[in-house]
Amino acid sequence: MTPMHFSLNAAFMLGLTGVTFHRTHLLSALLCLEGMMLSLFIALALWTLQMESTSLSAVPMLMLAFSACEASAGLALLVATARTHGSDHLQNLNLLQC
Repeated sequence: MTPMHFSLNAAFMLGLTGVTFHRTHLLSALLCLEGMMLSLFIALALWTLQMESTSLSAVPMLMLAFSACEASAGLALLVATARTHGSDHLQNLNLLQC
């Protein structure tokens, strides 16, 4: 495994462990998800450069567009929960209390 592959895998795994273990604030979960998406974007961009294929060159940009949509939806949910519940603590959010 090359050092680049190791660092991309480590960045993705750190983001994944951040999402699974540090679930106190919604903002920290969103930041961990963005770190995971950034490592996936870099991995896809390097993969298309290594394959030297022009047909795959749009795949990283498409994934980056989906990542931006995911980030905007997450921030909209963050603002909505902060307005309705008063904070972004994930412990305060209960789907059964509508």
